[in-house]
Amino acid sequence: MVVADCAACPDIVCVSDEPDILGKLNAALAGRYELTRELGRGGMATVYLATDVKHDREVAIKVLLPELSATIGGDRFEREIRLAAKLQHPHILGMFDSGAADGLLYYVMPFVKGESLRDRIDREGMLPIEDALQITLEVNDALGHAHSQGVVHRDIKPENILLSNGHALLADFGIARAIQEGNSQKLTQTGMSLGTAHYMAPEQASGEVAGPAADLYSLGCVLYEMLSGEPPFQGKNAMQIMARHAMEQVPSIRIVRAVVPEDIEQAIFVTLNKTPADRPQNAEQFAQLLGVPMGNTTSMRAFTATMARRTPTMSYAAIPQPPAPTAWYKRPAILVAALLVMGAGFGAWRFTSGGRGPIGAPGPEARRLAVLYFKDLSKDSSLGPVADGLTEGLTHSLSTASSFTVISQSGVEKFRGTDVAPDSIARALRVGYLVRGEVEHDGDKISVSVRLDDASGVNLKRASFLGPQGKLLALRDSLVIVASDLIRQQLGAELQVKDDRAGTGSSDAWLLLQRGIQAQKAGDARNAAGDAAGLEQQFHAADSLFAAAEQVDPKWSEPATRAAILAYRRARLAGGDAVAIRKWVDIGMAHANRALGIDPNAADALEVRGNLRYFPLVQSLETDDARRKEALTLARADLEKATTINSRQAGAYATLSHLYYQIPSLTPSDVYIAAQRALEADEFLASANLILSRLFFASYDLGQFDKAQQWCEQARTRFPRDVRAVRCQLYMLTTKTATPNPAEAWRLADSAVALVPPGARTLERPVEDMLVAAVIARASQQQPNLADSARRVAKRSEGTPEIDPTRDLALRGAFVYTLLGDKDDAIRLLKQYLAVNPGKAEGLRDDAGWWFRSLEGDPRFRQAVGSKQ
Repeated sequence: MVVADCAACPDIVCVSDEPDILGKLNAALAGRYELTRELGRGGMATVYLATDVKHDREVAIKVLLPELSATIGGDRFEREIRLAAKLQHPHILGMFDSGAADGLLYYVMPFVKGESLRDRIDREGMLPIEDALQITLEVNDALGHAHSQGVVHRDIKPENILLSNGHALLADFGIARAIQEGNSQKLTQTGMSLGTAHYMAPEQASGEVAGPAADLYSLGCVLYEMLSGEPPFQGKNAMQIMARHAMEQVPSIRIVRAVVPEDIEQAIFVTLNKTPADRPQNAEQFAQLLGVPMGNTTSMRAFTATMARRTPTMSYAAIPQPPAPTAWYKRPAILVAALLVMGAGFGAWRFTSGGRGPIGAPGPEARRLAVLYFKDLSKDSSLGPVADGLTEGLTHSLSTASSFTVISQSGVEKFRGTDVAPDSIARALRVGYLVRGEVEHDGDKISVSVRLDDASGVNLKRASFLGPQGKLLALRDSLVIVASDLIRQQLGAELQVKDDRAGTGSSDAWLLLQRGIQAQKAGDARNAAGDAAGLEQQFHAADSLFAAAEQVDPKWSEPATRAAILAYRRARLAGGDAVAIRKWVDIGMAHANRALGIDPNAADALEVRGNLRYFPLVQSLETDDARRKEALTLARADLEKATTINSRQAGAYATLSHLYYQIPSLTPSDVYIAAQRALEADEFLASANLILSRLFFASYDLGQFDKAQQWCEQARTRFPRDVRAVRCQLYMLTTKTATPNPAEAWRLADSAVALVPPGARTLERPVEDMLVAAVIARASQQQPNLADSARRVAKRSEGTPEIDPTRDLALRGAFVYTLLGDKDDAIRLLKQYLAVNPGKAEGLRDDAGWWFRSLEGDPRFRQAVGSKQ
């Protein structure tokens, strides 16, 4: 097997030798094999290093555990092993022998000098793209051969992929099918399970027959992990992980690692489709999807160099979204029927094509489209609310389709009402298609025109239709069907959409709501221009319009939800005015509670109520510890319920990524997951700069510096003028992965200070200088003469409670003194920090983190964090 003492077997862990068992096995196998020591063991087998006496060679003998041997039975085991032994392929680890010894089933394999893929991933995290693809294609070749012989592996995972002399060997054929055909109930009773949850296809997890598509699904999971550093789905236990495989969308690799080509990410998405029929059906199709002919696992550098210019030669449906709750209608067919009933009031659709016809397999951007805000062409500009409402309704409806990615409303909002060229918008949003449209009066009707353009702005398809002015909901629903049909014609993909937010049958209520939303946007525009009076006027109008919409349809929760969102916005705009914040929070809570009284599962209402509960805590308005903990618990419950109801509730995930920092029992991993979910749900989230910062700090705190560097680079690319994008570079210089460069640290510190308003520089300067002190302290470990410089900078940057009431400077200073070996000063500052932040002691007590690891054994540190002596 492998040189390392942990063989590539299911869940093998290193353990000490067990002479008694070795003795029994040696006695049973005397004259054939001499077992020398145990290499490792797992939940199903133990692996031993042995000598093949007859052939004088080292081998690895895998011995199934007694309960598993009894479950499978010798006859079934021998039958499956014989099938596996017939597999002869350069990338399959062969078998020499098999049998039973003292009631235990075993088989014999070559001892391979190398390591497992698990070992390499654990050591390196993310693998180079060309290495990951080469390993994937070699394993895929092995699977293609096995599948052609009627053998399905059923347990593809990094532990079962060996790396030797630069190539992959797939191990452990034979056991899986024997287990699957054994007594599954008895197997469950022993506590064993077939396959590994992180890599198991949904149909295999549910007990269905696993075919070649299941192996390819598992291989897709392995490729995902090689590129991103972790499997696509994680959880607290196997059941949770398997449920996520069955229900949730695969997270984007490119959010974590932007250099991964989009078509490789798309190939993984296709391979990880929930339904086996929607995946590649054989290894040849999988190789074709990756753009490499079967068997061609060489010339990977040339392959990766040309990847960005390549157009995939196969097309599959993208991964489906989890099911979302329905509202006033239950499925798309009802929407179609409703449109047919309305036919008497609507003109026929008029379709025409632009200069291009239907295309074949689309490139990676073709799976991304943006719906730009429709234009109001009415002479009196009275259709503005209708145009906005149609746009946002269409965006939401199309986003429920599984065939492509639709850019969020927040992503296209900045182009609303501008003259930016379509191709520039497409480049900024990285989309292959743009949906545009206009609305205008046509006598006593409203005319709606919609067009589908490519990324260069060339029109591909267009259509128009008429509807009565009094039937705005029918107009909206017609637009969804017409636009969907244009997209379906162009992409040649099945398309099902639904609108689970309609909620009202009243066109009057819907129009009042749209007018209210437009007034709120106008108020924000006035605020940006410094017009406080205009802000108040527009927000008051919005509030009145939401109330009017609710009066027209009291059973519709959306108007109350919108009123709550508006109140929350006003609370945030109140600055440090505690009275105003409390006033608007109370008003918003009343609106949110009313909305949830109408619809307890309104995700937007839950999100805004959670935000309203949490915001006063962020503003330090609650000083009573018991009430603060209660508010934190209730806010968390609301936000987490919102994400449970809607797995794409980006705003709720964003708040949770901040809230989780306040809960001692949670870790940076919890923060990381919430922030990642927020960005996956909406890459153009208004707070994306903050989310990237949280992803950076969570990775940094966990000591995952490669990931931290990637998030920092993404922040620098997207938000170059954000102080956080500069500060993260300075933080990276404090880690062991970077060469400590004091001159570069000072440059970054000065740049960060220059990016904040003058009034904020009193605190920003010592914050940055303390990080510079940490860099100098690291440099002093090689150049001792720099230690005094680090102490001087740290001493003058400690700050005071007046300029730093949270005493974060003291925490950073404790880190600097820890680097310098000055434990007295480190613990002095740490105590200052904990005196103001007593809730942080529990986290440091459970895990001091890499900053303070060297202090954990000091009695004064244990006393400061409340550890038992």
